[in-house]
Amino acid sequence: MSIDLTDPSTAGGVDPELAAFIEGLPKAELHVHLEGTLEPELKMALAERNGIELPEKTVEEIRATYRLESLTAFLTIYYPAMRVLVTADDFHDLALAYLTKARSQGVVHAEMFFDPQAHTSRGVPFDTVISGYRRACITAERELGMTTRLIMCFLRDMQPEYAMATLMEALPYKEWIIAVGLDSDERDNPPSKFAEVFARARQEGFLVTSHCDIDQPGSIDHIRQALHDIGVDRIDHGTNIVEDPTLVDLARQRGIGFTCCPISNEFVTGDMKAGPISDLLRSGVRVTCNSDDPSYFGTYITENFLALAGAADLSTSEVLQLARNAFEVAWLSPTQRDVHLATLDAYAAERGVSLPT
Repeated sequence: MSIDLTDPSTAGGVDPELAAFIEGLPKAELHVHLEGTLEPELKMALAERNGIELPEKTVEEIRATYRLESLTAFLTIYYPAMRVLVTADDFHDLALAYLTKARSQGVVHAEMFFDPQAHTSRGVPFDTVISGYRRACITAERELGMTTRLIMCFLRDMQPEYAMATLMEALPYKEWIIAVGLDSDERDNPPSKFAEVFARARQEGFLVTSHCDIDQPGSIDHIRQALHDIGVDRIDHGTNIVEDPTLVDLARQRGIGFTCCPISNEFVTGDMKAGPISDLLRSGVRVTCNSDDPSYFGTYITENFLALAGAADLSTSEVLQLARNAFEVAWLSPTQRDVHLATLDAYAAERGVSLPT
């Protein structure tokens, strides 16, 4: 998506001054799936590199398959598309392409999900996946001036035993993986299904997060499990928490971060959930703004900020708070966090913007 800051149709309906503030804003992205950043051009290039014949013969035909109408339809395209990822170089190129794009939109810190089971289940070794992604992180840190983290997700529609085996396979690479998470089809796959896996992961020193997708059957119960039974450090999506004020209070007291994805919400439910996100923001809950699967939705983090700001009528101060929340709940060292926050504060001060009072 091309952004014209003077065009409300591409600037989220916000005024040009706020749009310019958002465009230049130093950002942390905490909810992006690396496999969801596979742009049609790269998919075509990797298929040719690896001798894989695709049903689609042009980039335009691939892009047409990305125009999906439901979460179920999305998953039927999402996982088969990954078969073009074969070598460590493929995984490196995928991650570096995302990081380069993100950096162009002001992202200085990125925490990225990856789904090893989607690859090991089709014969790609775990080491191939993680080594390619790790090399891209090193490149981004050296050449783009970014800080990065990798979050390993378990596919919740597979068995807990497979998740535990994947966790064991990841242990030699613990220094490269900051946390474990849970994603894929949430229906009949609550966080409690993976309680033992999460407990072992925490014993091994991993931080813990979980997708609690928007408006799914049992959403509020899954959020309750994530907070009470699993003891997550963050929740991905999770804005159905507004259905239970006691859980909202608990999340606020614990300083739990919520990695919200407005445009993804609109795709899945027909509603950006701007109201719940802005209500949580204004009540002091640490909500953040992210892009989720940007190649499939055609929008990266800046477009998500613009869309949310327009739909929720956020002030410039509230946009600043949204960005600050992300750095505050990011899994950074204290020194790295201080550096990023200082950069953000300097950016705001230069423009006369302060946090909401």
